[in-house]
Amino acid sequence: MDARLNFFADPTAGKVLKYFMSAGKALKDSPLPSATQELVALRVSQINGCAVCIDMHTKEAAVAGETSVRLNLVAAWREATVFTEAERAALELAEEGTRVADAAGGVSDEVWAYAAKHYDEEQLTALVILVSFMNTANRLNIITQQPAGNYEPGQFH
Repeated sequence: MDARLNFFADPTAGKVLKYFMSAGKALKDSPLPSATQELVALRVSQINGCAVCIDMHTKEAAVAGETSVRLNLVAAWREATVFTEAERAALELAEEGTRVADAAGGVSDEVWAYAAKHYDEEQLTALVILVSFMNTANRLNIITQQPAGNYEPGQFH
């Protein structure tokens, strides 16, 4: 499978993605726990069907010490017992923030309150921006059919 566009060769993409990726770096440096960041990035990518992001975030999480059991259960996190209450709150917010059309109103007050119980304002800000960032990255990759499977951990960081 070949990508429809080569973001690395296109001058406009190069200019825009330089700033986009710096936003991703700022999120990595935020006070939102890195494990939570990878779980949320993975779940958003699963919902959107973004294979290249699933590949990337599964591998990044594994290198960071995440277990295969937890990674495999992200898709069914509600029934899994391996996630903390804080992680569950983040995953729920990520799902409602990704399924905006399906949720018919976005993130509910209950889901927001549950997340706010576990994260301070700076962490919540990072979480909201991460969900938005991942949805954008997923769409860029899906629209242009970026191939998955060859990502090397640390490749973009």
